[in-house]
Parts: sequence; C-alpha cells; structure tokens
Amino acid sequence: MPQKILVVDDEADLSKLVAHHLQKEGFEPLCVANGAEALKIIAKQPVALVILDVMMPGEDGLQVCRKLRAKEETASIPILFLTAKDEESDKIVGLELGADDYVTKPFSPKELMARVKALLRRTERKESASSYAYRDLVLDVVRHEVRLSEKKIPLTAKEFSLLEQLLKSRGIVLTRDHLLNTVWGYDYFGTTRTVDVHIRRLREKIPLLEEAIETVPLLGYKLTDED
Repeated sequence: MPQKILVVDDEADLSKLVAHHLQKEGFEPLCVANGAEALKIIAKQPVALVILDVMMPGEDGLQVCRKLRAKEETASIPILFLTAKDEESDKIVGLELGADDYVTKPFSPKELMARVKALLRRTERKESASSYAYRDLVLDVVRHEVRLSEKKIPLTAKEFSLLEQLLKSRGIVLTRDHLLNTVWGYDYFGTTRTVDVHIRRLREKIPLLEEAIETVPLLGYKLTDED
C-alpha cells in the first residue's frame, strides 16, 4: 500500500504539480483546497505526511498545524509547510507551532520530494532499544509514546526523535550539527536554528527537561547524567 500524503493548497495548479511528483515517487496524494477539508480528511483516514500551505482563505495553515499538534492522535504526523512566505521570522513561527520542515515557493519539485522522503525516513522506527527511562520520564520506541509520571506527553515526530537521541546519549554533548544530521538527515536543507527551536519546545512540554537538558555554549546540548 502506498503511503498517503495530504496536499493542502488553494492553488489547484500547484496541488496538481505536487500530486504528479508524489505519484512518480510511489506515494498516494490526497489534495484539498482549505484547512477545514484537511482536518476532515485526517479525522477519517491516516496520512503519512501533510504538505501544508500557510496562506489560505478561512482556516490558514498555521491554524491547521496548531490543531493537529494539539491532539494526541495527530500530534506526531509530519508537517511540511509549502508557502510563499520566506522571511526567517515566518519560518520560525512555523517551526514553533510544530512544523517539521519549511519549503518556500517557487520551489524545486526534486528538492520537495527529497525533503518529503527525508521526513518519512526520520519517522520510521529504527532498530534500537524498546524504551528509555529518565527519572519519571519514559520513552517507548515501539509504541511511539512518551510518558511523564504515567501521563502521556504528545510530541511531534521530530521532537520524539530528538528526545530519543538525548536519552540514548545521556551525559554526552551532542552538537547541533550532529543532531541535525541524525534527526533530520544529511539531506535536510535547514539550519541549526531548527535544533534550538525543537529543544525549546521539548523543555516547554516536559518541565523536568528545562534544567535536565544543558546548553553547552558554542557546541550543542546534553542530557545531564544525574537521576
């Protein structure tokens, strides 16, 4: 069964172009023209990834992203923004809301497909330990769940992978470049600022990580080895 990818954009020609290239890569594209339709589709059937325009009539892409991240059942769906808004501040807002990647228009279909495949690779489960524990925090790799004192914490796919890397390497300094390459992949086109945004979100969602994740000046981050 091909993976279903939802394309949300009010520009019909652009949606057709993206759908064409997704089909060539073996995916099954689902195209809708607005945020409300997108949320209805996702409520009815699972999708592997969402390619989401920001500026749309009615419910815009930022609102859709916020709603998907707010629900446990949709919080881990990879989201890639495809938009004409190319200012750095716009990208940071998207990442802050939980987007996993950001592509600006006009774009290269080849680059877009590379990013789609990179996102999907990062969300596939890797052969590793089945779970990691840190104080009252437990990350279950098989179930793709994170619990703090038995309370489930909804994380995006990238937040989950980033936390997994920190737990695997507790006490060891992980550079921003290492985290970017490991979590996002060598074919990711973003900057190390992406890592900082996701670290901040982890600290906000899981209070015990506020101090447990140490910032190492000029290098990166490490999870303290103290229980």
